[in-house]
Amino acid sequence: MQISAYTLKRAWHQVAAGSDVLDDAMLPPTGTSPDQYVGEPHSRLFLVLDEDGTVRGHIGPYREVFVTQDLDQVLYFAAEYAVSTLAEHIAARSPGRGPVANLVSGQAELLDRINPAWGSRFRNGGMDSTQPSTACGRDPLERLAWIASSWREQDPYTHLAFFRGENISAEQIALLHGADPAQVAAESRLADLRSMDGGTFDDWETCCFGQAGGWAFLMYHEAPGFGPDLEALSRLGVTERVHLSATSAKAIYTFDYMRDGRRIDDGWGVLELIWYDRGRAPYFRGGQLDFLNQAIRRAELDHPELPSEFELYFHALEDAFGLQLPRQDIQEGMVRAAQWARRNS
Repeated sequence: MQISAYTLKRAWHQVAAGSDVLDDAMLPPTGTSPDQYVGEPHSRLFLVLDEDGTVRGHIGPYREVFVTQDLDQVLYFAAEYAVSTLAEHIAARSPGRGPVANLVSGQAELLDRINPAWGSRFRNGGMDSTQPSTACGRDPLERLAWIASSWREQDPYTHLAFFRGENISAEQIALLHGADPAQVAAESRLADLRSMDGGTFDDWETCCFGQAGGWAFLMYHEAPGFGPDLEALSRLGVTERVHLSATSAKAIYTFDYMRDGRRIDDGWGVLELIWYDRGRAPYFRGGQLDFLNQAIRRAELDHPELPSEFELYFHALEDAFGLQLPRQDIQEGMVRAAQWARRNS
């Protein structure tokens, strides 16, 4: 059945009539163009109905979050956004439990009351009702997310980059970015650099690198010449790169994923972590990054005790990609390190 404004409103009315959660007024506003959106860009869902029955969900006039011709999916997405506000209201008023601990599970429970299949779909975080995987059952800050809080203040470095590919090494990655070959060959450690030059250490002139969890990692503030391009990385054998950058003064934190020589972003361009709000999938639904939506939902449900969205997000990255950083080596200065060759010369 082709979706029109009439069929959508009628179907929503039927769902609302059979539920003690929804009412007709909760259906998101609809239009025929994103330009008709009215409101704060980050505040509510707007449904754009095309002539061929395609429905495009927008958050603001420029951010398209789903596209579908499936009426059930449209109703689900509309309900998902509707209950998010309800869950925030209820969780904030849960005596002794607080607004964070029950927000995501509260959304799932509200969707269960509307349609159990929708509650299951929400818990999965994806486009279907597949049950989420088994809870991780470990310390959520153990492998990567431990660094999330300090990283917001650019500590220890502004850029956290991870590289994966056949027969690549952290040394090759560091050299390609401009690390001093002599210090790389000498296997210098961060503690060694800190003791040089009479203690006048400047970490903006350095990088740290190593291998963990099947990835090579590189941490730095600024690379000479802004670092190598994707072609140079591909020639080295890199097939995947995850790059996180922090600009705390501007509150800009970005995620960049490269696979097989091209950027994976569903056409969104620069992906800012600020778009992630607890209980709402940050990336295009059903798109190339939907696996991250699912990993984030698992993190939210497994670890409601984490107060920081950045910690949840980093734990999801750890889950989805297997990313790790050696906490003890970094904190004790035993991680491999080098100055930039051009600046050191």
